[in-house]
Amino acid sequence: MHKKSTVKRTTIILDENERKYIDSLIQDGKEQGLKPLISKMLDVYRSMMIYDWKYPGEYYAGISRIAFINIEFIEILLKQIPQDQWRNVGKEIGNVAKVSLETSLNLDTTNREKWADVFKRLRVQGLGDFYLRDKYIILKAPFISKGEFLCGFIEGLLQQKLEPRTLTPPFVFELVD
Repeated sequence: MHKKSTVKRTTIILDENERKYIDSLIQDGKEQGLKPLISKMLDVYRSMMIYDWKYPGEYYAGISRIAFINIEFIEILLKQIPQDQWRNVGKEIGNVAKVSLETSLNLDTTNREKWADVFKRLRVQGLGDFYLRDKYIILKAPFISKGEFLCGFIEGLLQQKLEPRTLTPPFVFELVD
């Protein structure tokens, strides 16, 4: 006997301001509709492991504590590092991200077949949109605008040698054998 699956419905009660905000997102073309928005929110919830919030302002993804900070904070920190060291500092930070993704999400960042998952995680964390095209890694809408730093970060994360091909966003990095 074949059991017929049924669609489950859920009612969400939104206050007037929440509904106005969602309607404005839809009207402005930022969201396609209520159902796609809720689906996207659930995907972010799963991706960011929101259930790991410990206290207000304290969030952990596996072993790593996550901080939500503005770009100006990062830019000021990078200004304190000599420009000729940006790539090396980026590699060190990429290595830390590699360990975090491996231990927290069991993502082998050195396995090219897993790069789509790695890039999705980086996008969810706000670092930008990463794409692999043949022997190039393309980074659109980067959080950080320093190409040498980002090149080092990706090298440390993926354990791959890269050659920067553009110096301004969108960044293009060539994989070097």
